[in-house]
Amino acid sequence: MRRFRKKYEGPFKPWDRELLYEELRLIGEYGLKNKRELRRAATMLRKIREVARKAYGLRGDERREAERTLVSRLYKMGILGENATLDDVLRLEVKDLLERRLQTIVYRKGLAKSIYHARQMVVHGHIMVGDRVEDRPSRLIYRDEEDLVRIRPTSPYADPNHPIWKEVTEVVEGEESEEG
Repeated sequence: MRRFRKKYEGPFKPWDRELLYEELRLIGEYGLKNKRELRRAATMLRKIREVARKAYGLRGDERREAERTLVSRLYKMGILGENATLDDVLRLEVKDLLERRLQTIVYRKGLAKSIYHARQMVVHGHIMVGDRVEDRPSRLIYRDEEDLVRIRPTSPYADPNHPIWKEVTEVVEGEESEEG
């Protein structure tokens, strides 16, 4: 029998007012289902920062190797730039991880009207990454996969006459005229 384990840790001060408001704001901004999704990202960030702190304690070549490995991994994930340092790793925030979720990338690419619509499109199987249909909005998209995110060709959303494309193009054209 399979044993399920939590993939997140709770906050250190669970009833801190500022923390609760910040969590609520992030849930709304990134269209998360519940606080569990936010805490999973926070736990992942906590572990990444822990690795960076341990690398600070190393000396010489070991430290440079640990730093290079960590930074290259985070670069492939799309979280950091290529020439980042351990200080940049320690400055990361939960928002940096939430920006790499499939749901957020679908919205940022303009494939959905809102962040919530992006989540629905992913869950209902309208989005592909490469040649594979993805149905997990929490999947982290790596830097090399970002260009492969697209609407599934057999989806009703792939039809250029679908009503959503009229709404999306009106919104985009309205933003361009305001800027210009």
